Amino acid sequence: MTERKTSSTNYRNQSFLEEKCSLNELLDLVSKRWFSDVLFCIQEGNNRFKLIKDDLKYISDTILSDRLKLLERYGLITRTDYDEIPPKVEYALTEKGDELAELLEKMCEFSDTLMAELVTRKVG
Repeated sequence: MTERKTSSTNYRNQSFLEEKCSLNELLDLVSKRWFSDVLFCIQEGNNRFKLIKDDLKYISDTILSDRLKLLERYGLITRTDYDEIPPKVEYALTEKGDELAELLEKMCEFSDTLMAELVTRKVG
């Protein structure tokens, strides 16, 4: 994925927010499209690229590859390469990845409740 120009206002704003509180960096990370879906797929046992791709049928190979690299870079998943032909790679959540997945599940539950309440208020 292309990186933002370091001279852009967007970059400076994000840097400021990340320095102010590391939660801002985490929120930026987990808000990337497909990020949490890939994390949840691995948590559910889809530990190979093709299995994740099949489960998330609209994700592109490029984005899936990028999200897997991000998850690995942040220590949320491990990547195991097997010395086989054809090549075999498996992904697994680390302890931190599992912890984040649990937190995101709680946020999903909260979001479902909040959105249902908003719909009820609009209808009522």
